Amino acid sequence: MTTIRLTAAQAMVRWLSVQMTEEGETFLAGVWAIFGHGNVAGIGEALHAHRNALPTWRGQNEQTMAHTAIAYAKQMRRRRAMAVTSSIGPGATNMVTAAALAHVNRIPLLLIPGDVFASRRPDPVLQQLEDASDATATINDCLRPVSAYFDRIMRPEQLLLALPRALRVMTDPAECGPVTLAFCQDVQAEAYDWPESFFTPKVWRIRRPEPDPVELAQALEILKAAERPVIVAGGGVLYSGAEAALLDFAKRRNIPFAETQAGKGGVDWREETNLGAPGVTGSDPANRALAEADVVLGIGTRFADFTTGSWTVFANPDRRLISVNLSGQDAAKHGALPLLADARAAIAKLEEGLDDRVFTARDHGREAWLSATDAVMAAPNGPGLPSDAQVVGAVQRQATDETLVMCAAGSMPGALHTLWRSSHAGYHMEYGYSTMGYEIAGAIGIRMAAPEREVICFVGDGSYMMANSELATAVMRRVSFTVILTDNRGYGCINRLQAATGGAAFNNLYVNADVEAQPEIDFVAHAGSMGAHAVKAETIAALEAEIRAARTRDIPTVIVIDTDPDPGTGVGGHWWDVAVPEVSERAEVRAARAEYEKNATRQRAD
Repeated sequence: MTTIRLTAAQAMVRWLSVQMTEEGETFLAGVWAIFGHGNVAGIGEALHAHRNALPTWRGQNEQTMAHTAIAYAKQMRRRRAMAVTSSIGPGATNMVTAAALAHVNRIPLLLIPGDVFASRRPDPVLQQLEDASDATATINDCLRPVSAYFDRIMRPEQLLLALPRALRVMTDPAECGPVTLAFCQDVQAEAYDWPESFFTPKVWRIRRPEPDPVELAQALEILKAAERPVIVAGGGVLYSGAEAALLDFAKRRNIPFAETQAGKGGVDWREETNLGAPGVTGSDPANRALAEADVVLGIGTRFADFTTGSWTVFANPDRRLISVNLSGQDAAKHGALPLLADARAAIAKLEEGLDDRVFTARDHGREAWLSATDAVMAAPNGPGLPSDAQVVGAVQRQATDETLVMCAAGSMPGALHTLWRSSHAGYHMEYGYSTMGYEIAGAIGIRMAAPEREVICFVGDGSYMMANSELATAVMRRVSFTVILTDNRGYGCINRLQAATGGAAFNNLYVNADVEAQPEIDFVAHAGSMGAHAVKAETIAALEAEIRAARTRDIPTVIVIDTDPDPGTGVGGHWWDVAVPEVSERAEVRAARAEYEKNATRQRAD
């Protein structure tokens, strides 16, 4: 056997650089890195040597670097991914939130934090967590519950098994998620005689499991007996590349469909079978159709509470639930008939098995809904600050078929899910974990994955304050996108929820917070100090003009606009289970509790 002598870190980077997609690209597009004492000498030296085959990029924060990597993989429909390396200690724990985000959303992400010395000779090293009850515990164990696969590399030769296992999980559509390889810092630098065959390029194919024949027959039996079926299309449709198949199936069979946050944008909004969003942030026609549906066919959705209105949207007492999913857990939720399969493969089999069955087309009020949303998105014609809906309308009027909007948390995800009219692949939302601070970092990842698209990033002042530093990274790398920064002077979304549950206005908007002075944050100056083109839009008309102007720049543009924190979208929506106190001195809370108990009786456990 021919061998080559390399350090463990050199072997890891070399191996990663020859893991390929079916399209002939490296599966890992690159590595985001912030170096510290736990990874600079070992991993840092190895990345420098292979920087042409596996690029290394510098970010500003480990969490936001991972957000960029996640957004890239999500936009690439999980066909490619990125890695993130950090030092031991704070750098590693900064990645926990991002790992949870990737885990919830089933997104491939490779995390390589430095770890303690396997030899334990210098214990305790700088930033080492010491647990008096467990000598094997390190701070990286925080990443265990938020990793789809976790390993600690304590000997060089362990990589011979750990690396293929890591890539298998990242490329498996059923198990896909974040992988953590906690890499002991002394082991990174240790040499080993590696088999040359270990570095032979390998192609990782994304499998497409066919449905089980028995489950398929049961699903077809239920569908053939249905009168009013409705499809709920989730992110699995996009990851399978099943958008065209879904549309063809829905049109051919007269089955309307709704798109979850993860599934939105799979089909152009102009298609008449597309009823918009379901659930809490849903459209009237989608929720109306789902309330009447005798069969709900979920395709690639995990049926989260926003999608189901906390399990009150599917109101037909006789309704049946079919769930097409690669995850057994998701496929069997709430008594659903599981159809464990790739979305595109399942749609093909359902189409084939339905023979000549065509369902009766029904009017769910789609045109009336579009008129209603036109009204709430129209430019204001009087005094006062614009609403979120009016800001969305301004962006919508300037959008083209190449526009892709993205967001993650706060007020705008609900407004966009309800109102935004997405072209095909024109929507990117991180709402599985609803992570404040994902937005700007995520916009970088999206633009790297789809340089041909115009990326418009919606971010509230709250999220911007949490994580804005990657704006400097975007400027340095000349990654251009447009940021719509809506300033409602606090956490407007949660302020409205607080009011809806009977609570007093408290600690959400700055005006209701216990502060000695109201903040006067100059977001234009702040964004400009990092090199972005920043401007304040005083009106909706000015906002629209600035969106057009941003298209000429090769750096990020930040457009700040003040908004009214009080109005919601004004249309659509559904009940959401947010528990209200049973006992309170406030009459408003008691009234909200009575309404809560009434709505809770509509929830279905099956």
